[in-house]
Amino acid sequence: MSEHDQAGAPRLALVTGASRGLGAAMAEGLAARGYHVLAVARTVGALEELDDRIRAAGGQATLAPMDVTEPAAMQQMVEAIRGRWGGLDLWVHSAVHAAPMAPAPHIEARDWSKSVLLNIEVTRGLIALLEPLLRVRAGTAMFFDDPRGGQKFFGAYGATKAAQIALVQSWRTETVQTGPRVVIEAPAPMPTAVRARFYPGEDRAALTPCRVEAERILDSL
Repeated sequence: MSEHDQAGAPRLALVTGASRGLGAAMAEGLAARGYHVLAVARTVGALEELDDRIRAAGGQATLAPMDVTEPAAMQQMVEAIRGRWGGLDLWVHSAVHAAPMAPAPHIEARDWSKSVLLNIEVTRGLIALLEPLLRVRAGTAMFFDDPRGGQKFFGAYGATKAAQIALVQSWRTETVQTGPRVVIEAPAPMPTAVRARFYPGEDRAALTPCRVEAERILDSL
């Protein structure tokens, strides 16, 4: 982890998948609302650009250039959060793998495996690691639905994203009385890299900007 500001914003928000798209927009929006943002992604350059934008707007961030698919790295992150902040107010999970569209019989094994790992297994692992930190502060966990299950050529993405949301829905039902609060949002179509893989010829000007959608979602918290 590399620290890029003073410690101690009153509220701490962890954003996994923070380097681009909705994740980056959520990180910027949270920082503007007074959160200290812990931004996690693999791409160092994109994280540094995010940090520059947050700092320019008067916000605070700590960068964590880590791979969420590495359990040891995630354990290290959790221990660092516990040691420095004691708990977590908000976790926004926007990391996702968008496998290439393909007919079900032609989904490549490596694309399937990566989809299962990032969209399902990483979610399960992070829920287990982060729930205690969220409970300390009566925090909230937020996930993003993109219902593609059963649509043609969306086999890998649709199936694993549906499984992710099913897992999260179970967690949400289990924690109604005990916390943490679990929220599932369904964002409007945005000009993200994920969507561009699915709709390469689409008129991106007609889509909702990520920053606008992030503000709508944050207003609902």
